[in-house]
Amino acid sequence: MPFKTLLTEALGIAIPVVQGGMQWVGYAELAAAVSNAGGLGILTALTQPSPEALRDEIRRCRKLTDKPFGVNLTLLPALTPPDYPAYARVIIAEGIKIVETAGNSPGAIIKQLKEAKIIILHKCTTIRHALSAEKLGVDFLSIDGFECAGHVGEHDIANFVLLRRAAQELKTPFIASGGFADGQGLAGALSLGACGINMGTRFMCTVEAPIHENVKKAIVAASEDDTELLLRRWRNTSRLFKNKVAVEAKKIETTSTTGEFKELAHLVAGKRGREVYLNGDVDHGVWSAGPVMGVIKDIPTCDVLVKRIEKEAEEVVEKLSAMVVKGGRPAKL
Repeated sequence: MPFKTLLTEALGIAIPVVQGGMQWVGYAELAAAVSNAGGLGILTALTQPSPEALRDEIRRCRKLTDKPFGVNLTLLPALTPPDYPAYARVIIAEGIKIVETAGNSPGAIIKQLKEAKIIILHKCTTIRHALSAEKLGVDFLSIDGFECAGHVGEHDIANFVLLRRAAQELKTPFIASGGFADGQGLAGALSLGACGINMGTRFMCTVEAPIHENVKKAIVAASEDDTELLLRRWRNTSRLFKNKVAVEAKKIETTSTTGEFKELAHLVAGKRGREVYLNGDVDHGVWSAGPVMGVIKDIPTCDVLVKRIEKEAEEVVEKLSAMVVKGGRPAKL
């Protein structure tokens, strides 16, 4: 039985599960598979080398699904930043109705997208940042707990506390991100005040994820201890899969007497991480993954996964409902 939440109602999806934007992973085949399964698939704009390439990817995704899907646009610090307004113009021109935003100083891009009546789902790792995003008029917030993969922020607040704080402070509906892989997690997020969940690592480990099979097998074989936090020294903390390169980079970061990023830049280069997904050598470069790997035990299709999550969540809700005794105190066990 499909869930009905503010997220499913606003986005026109059957199950309140979002596939988060992931660099070098969020291509049309994965986004379409998630949307066809009843969730919300998301293309990653900056995975495409240019705005026009994004236009082509959007059109490719439309050939694979007639269900709603979105685009992620993440604003990251760079010496030569991408032409974000041009990417936004393509998103608008192609009729995309849902955009996941993240990163620094998103106000101008959010304004540009909102003027086109696009639904904005903005990612935050703190309540302070979420309150600021509310003032920009975003429609949904994605609250990213410390369990998430990739950029975790600098405050290290896990979802059990962060989601309750979000429910206390925010007027804007929010979804939960970081540490989710199954229906038990979805039910838990809903009970903590969220209207859905965002999953990244779990969707990497599906048949349709356009990455090498060795990466998926590494996720299945990993435990919740197999991540590494890098770049905290420069306040750009990222959670990555704990491989030989990540361990080497962490050692340099923590022992360097100069504190210069260039000492480990060659190890954490994005080009090397992308090549991991292509050549299957999981120790070739750094790549994002969360401790939820410990929960992941298989490589299903997106359809099997999303429908399983729905069934599991429904079973949990029914089980909890049966524990409520109305009209008096429960009998002694």
